Parts: sequence; C-alpha cells; structure tokens
Amino acid sequence: MRPGLDEYFMEIAKVVSRRSTCLRQNVGAVIVKDKRILATGYNGAPSNLPHCLDIGCLREQLNVPSGERHELCRAVHAEQNAIIQAAVHGVSIVGATLYTTHQPCIMCAKMIINAGIKRVVYGKRYADERGLKFLKDAGIEVVFLQIE
Repeated sequence: MRPGLDEYFMEIAKVVSRRSTCLRQNVGAVIVKDKRILATGYNGAPSNLPHCLDIGCLREQLNVPSGERHELCRAVHAEQNAIIQAAVHGVSIVGATLYTTHQPCIMCAKMIINAGIKRVVYGKRYADERGLKFLKDAGIEVVFLQIE
C-alpha cells in the first residue's frame, strides 16, 4: 500500500535515527517543504567530539530521568541538528514541516518556533510536555503519528 506523505517522511526520519550515537534514545528528524526534504538530523555529539557510544553518557551515570537536566547531555538533538544543517547550507525552512521520531523537548520547541517551522509531526511521546505546549501556544500545528 502506498503511504501518505506523513507516513512516508516519518519512515525517512526513522531511517535517519539509525545514525544516532546516543545511548538512551535514537532520534531522527527530517525538515520538509513542498514535498521536498530540506535537511535531516539525528542526535549525537557535536562534530569532531567523541560520541556517547564511545565514552558513555553522564546522564545515564547520574540516573537523570528522561526530560530533565538537558545541559548535562553532550548530544545535539535531532531537531536541532536538522535546523543547524539547513542554516549551514543556506536553506530557508520557514513554513516547513518537521518530522521527528520523538516529541520535541522544550529546547527544541523554542528553536522550531524561531526557525519559522509551521508544522511538527512526531512519532513517540516524551516525558516532558512543555515542548508541546510551547509549540501549540505559538500556533504551530502538532500531529502525533505513532510509530513503533
């Protein structure tokens, strides 16, 4: 059966997530406008720095619950990496849709809002609901498309 566009781009986000180097969650994001992929991102350490897969995870070692103490995480989130990639390559994402395998956290929500993204489709729920509230308060359409 031919998938709809949301299912199609979410499947691509799932493939992107396989590049993640996070020990806790593998997250992928795809930014799309006019049925075209503009940028992708996955969660992992900044360029040229050791990955959590190689040196471990401080949040794991400290038993920090999901959704808390983001500043301890060495990884850049998938949504952030996709937005950064668009900026690095001079690609406008104003009015785009962001597909992400996981519900955006509050930090990512702030970046999504300021980047001018108008729609977010996510596949897995996240412990902290503040990101969703920010997105909705900013008038961004938010769609939950459950994935495995």
